[in-house]
Amino acid sequence: MSTVHLVMSGKGGVGKSTLSAGLGIALSASGRHVCILDTDIGLRGQDALLGLQDNVIFDSLDVIHGNCELEDALIPYDEEGRLSLLCAPQFSRVKDFTPRGMARLVRRLRQSFDHVIIDAPAGIEKGLRLSLKSEIDNAIVVVTPDDLCIRDAERVIALMEEREMGRPRLIINRLVPGLIEKGEMYSAETVAQLLECELLGAVPDDPTVYRAQLQHLSFMQFDCEARDAMLRIARRVCGESVEIYPYGKKRSWLARLLRPGTKEVVRIDC
Repeated sequence: MSTVHLVMSGKGGVGKSTLSAGLGIALSASGRHVCILDTDIGLRGQDALLGLQDNVIFDSLDVIHGNCELEDALIPYDEEGRLSLLCAPQFSRVKDFTPRGMARLVRRLRQSFDHVIIDAPAGIEKGLRLSLKSEIDNAIVVVTPDDLCIRDAERVIALMEEREMGRPRLIINRLVPGLIEKGEMYSAETVAQLLECELLGAVPDDPTVYRAQLQHLSFMQFDCEARDAMLRIARRVCGESVEIYPYGKKRSWLARLLRPGTKEVVRIDC
């Protein structure tokens, strides 16, 4: 049975689209057929994150308006063809879409894929509200462990509750174990408790992610901690009982002795 996942964030820049792409790759690596639907209309980014920006011919609006067949707009990620991307239009606006047209598109994707990942635009404006009107099975909010992002995530969660959609699950991104151990950063468990939501996964702040983006590659192509975290999240999405990597939990004295130190941040007096 096909499952539709809506990935959201209260604010931009938290890594929502990057993790959506990583989740799609991780699910497809397990043999499932996956489609990533980019709904950030006018500001699409999934094509660049997946290195497919030169392959875009049609987009989701072309499919809805009947300018092309769905199969013509789907862009395969690799030769195996288990992961496909359906881009958002780059030069259109949200008002060019209708809730009925978007919902019909999602239903068509359900018929062809095991998992549909909707990468929603950040914030709580019309783009997200359009995505919320589709048939959603699972809602995921990506949060970084800081007060501003947590506050904005509360707005997204409140919007879902207004629509009686229940509470989403959380992916906490950019965790720094050294800062958590020092008490300078919230742990993933603390963020989940503050937002009163189930914790789906925790992803460390991994420099490989940014280095991969500079090469127009996915971090899932590298052996790194962020990739391992996404593979665990994908297994949890599929219902497996997989432990969330204990970022922020107390380590043994030997692990604490051998880990690299965290650079101290010193304020500059103006």
